[in-house]
Amino acid sequence: MMNGSTGRRSGRRGRVRAVSAALGLLAGALTATTVGASPAAALTPPVAITADDLSTWQTNGIVWSMAAGDGVVYAGGTFSRLRPPTAAPGTNEQPAVNFAAFDAATGAPTDCSLSFTISSGTATVRALALSPDGETLYAGGQFGAVNGVGVSNIAAIDTETCTVSNTFKIGVSATVRGLAVTDDTVYLAGDFTQVGGQSRSHFAAVTTGASLLPFTANADEVARAVEVTPDGQNVLLGGDFFRINGTNTHALAVVDATTGQLTKSYPGFIHNNSTVQDITTDAGGFYTANEGTGGGVFDGRIALNLSTFEQRWRDTCLGATQAVLVHSGVLYSGSHAHDCSSMGAFPDQPRKHLLAQSVDDPKLLPWFPDTNDGIGEPVGPRVMAQTSSGGRHYLWVGGEFTTVNTKAQQGLTRFADGPDTGVPWVPNVSLSTLTPGRIDVNWQTSFDTDDGELTYRIYKDGSNTPIHTTTGYSVFWDRPQLTWTDTDVAPGETHSYRITASDGTNTSARSPAQSATVASATEAYPARVRADGASLYWRWDEGTSTFAHDSSGNLNNGFMRNGPAYRQTPAAVAGPSTAIGFNGTSQYAYSNRLNPHPARFTVETWIKTTTTQGGRIIGFGNLTQQNSTRHDKLVYMRNDGRLQFGVRSGSARTIATSGAYNDGQWHHVVATQGPSGMALYVDGQLRASSILYTTNDNYPGYWRVGGDNLSGWPNRPTSNFFAGQIDETAVYPTALSASQISAHYALRNG
Repeated sequence: MMNGSTGRRSGRRGRVRAVSAALGLLAGALTATTVGASPAAALTPPVAITADDLSTWQTNGIVWSMAAGDGVVYAGGTFSRLRPPTAAPGTNEQPAVNFAAFDAATGAPTDCSLSFTISSGTATVRALALSPDGETLYAGGQFGAVNGVGVSNIAAIDTETCTVSNTFKIGVSATVRGLAVTDDTVYLAGDFTQVGGQSRSHFAAVTTGASLLPFTANADEVARAVEVTPDGQNVLLGGDFFRINGTNTHALAVVDATTGQLTKSYPGFIHNNSTVQDITTDAGGFYTANEGTGGGVFDGRIALNLSTFEQRWRDTCLGATQAVLVHSGVLYSGSHAHDCSSMGAFPDQPRKHLLAQSVDDPKLLPWFPDTNDGIGEPVGPRVMAQTSSGGRHYLWVGGEFTTVNTKAQQGLTRFADGPDTGVPWVPNVSLSTLTPGRIDVNWQTSFDTDDGELTYRIYKDGSNTPIHTTTGYSVFWDRPQLTWTDTDVAPGETHSYRITASDGTNTSARSPAQSATVASATEAYPARVRADGASLYWRWDEGTSTFAHDSSGNLNNGFMRNGPAYRQTPAAVAGPSTAIGFNGTSQYAYSNRLNPHPARFTVETWIKTTTTQGGRIIGFGNLTQQNSTRHDKLVYMRNDGRLQFGVRSGSARTIATSGAYNDGQWHHVVATQGPSGMALYVDGQLRASSILYTTNDNYPGYWRVGGDNLSGWPNRPTSNFFAGQIDETAVYPTALSASQISAHYALRNG
């Protein structure tokens, strides 16, 4: 319900949520622009909260519930003490038994101290909600007393005096997990089956004077979330249930605010193994946080319209969502999302715990502060709350985490609408000069935790005036290559370049200077690779960075992982280029771009090794930061040094060389598949082929070099990773001919 004087509304777990109309959709990924383009803004709209965590006191346990209003944040959970920011566990602590109140603007505790206890078992505060006028804080959970005053799993607190109400007394038979409050009604959700001595299964409503109301919305399983619609006419219910008042509606329902009778049911709408953990609203919609158990479940967020109670959108990220909150047209969420590939975002990888989306579009916005999983279950964030104070708006997050933005911080953290202090990463730069009279300045776009569009400035030969300025869009899983060509150079000259990245407020340090001598003649080998249509071409000329620049002209750059050995010489092909070395245990590279299924293809690279552990040289997989679960279109070395080329066509189909190539010499390796089948060439000669297999596994994925999963492949080597040097790696969208491959090999000394 709305508070007419403050514009703030309390809801489930006491979140005071800003009510605002949705802002416009964030445009699609921005492309590089030329000099004169508008510089990046410090925050990419509609994001209006920075990702920079503020100094905040900590708990020694889990924060399960929060409420916020008038510059005060209330936190409840399962903890016993507080400590200042940066203090290590067990130091400088003060008592706080499952409850604390904080100044929203400073992050420090107020003098409101309450102790929630129980005679046996572990007391916990699982729900907090403020009355619309902010004068009463309602608390639910599992507890039998507040500051020694006997209660039964629910209590009312006078916020001015920080004292327990002696007039709000009603027995609730088990844990209260959710609360929502209007001017005259308190709605409860939880584990209980009785309220005030009468039957109420998991949902109930009482007056603000603690009298049980006839509202009946009986659920067959645990209730976790309850929220009143802004017009006060309906109540939104969430939890584990499959039936409300005997009608099929799994995990979500809309009921009449007076009677509890169903207004809208959702049979089959949410996966049977998924639940609703939290619900929030704005002026036009409501939003659910969903958690699933097992494979193929639904873990993401759903946006629904309040006018029809029908779905507006849903995302399909995997990694259970625990909390949702809306501010200025953006849905902020706490989860442990680890795989958002199904909606065009990051593939399966280490968890990300805080995300943002437009209320009108599930596309992930560039807002990526992060926590760890922490203690308990563990899942990281559990609850969110917001309030304004001193002209700033604050977003608070509570949960199980013990770090925030990689720094030690337990249980609580907070963010604000400014100032933005986060500096973008320093760009990774690589130069190439393949033809006379030009130097290509290539760089991997940077990352900023709360701005997707960054401005890049290129500085030449130590000048303090940029020679070129452009903008580009990037997020942590997609940092595309940008390229600018300097034609104000002459053959034989040497020039150096440095680049900065700026979010409009904060500017990175200049990248380390990279130098190149302008080519006096066109290099024959790379010219032929590009002329034959390479869609990806990594020459491995970088030094000490994560960036493998693409010389094909398609900006299909790569990420290098775990610090391979850079600038290895002599390289495979004559000229100024270098090779890269992989250790055979953890080092590899993967393409930044998610590539569509290649029905026909060629992979080409040079290798030099003496390994007897084998390993994957190049191939296609569905993941980037861990071993792929789908993997084919690959070339690997067996322990005996023979090379094997494989695709999946129903099952693993492979061809192999008869000779070994772990002799410490450079070898040119090319594998093709097309209408004529599979072919494997080494040093310009066909070494193995099959006309039987013209198809391969159909899935989008990433090209990976140096290592990936080899489970299930014939003659699997000891290691998934290749130990040796690799050079001049290229991928083509066609099957190169034998004459083309032979010509490439012949140019090795050109």
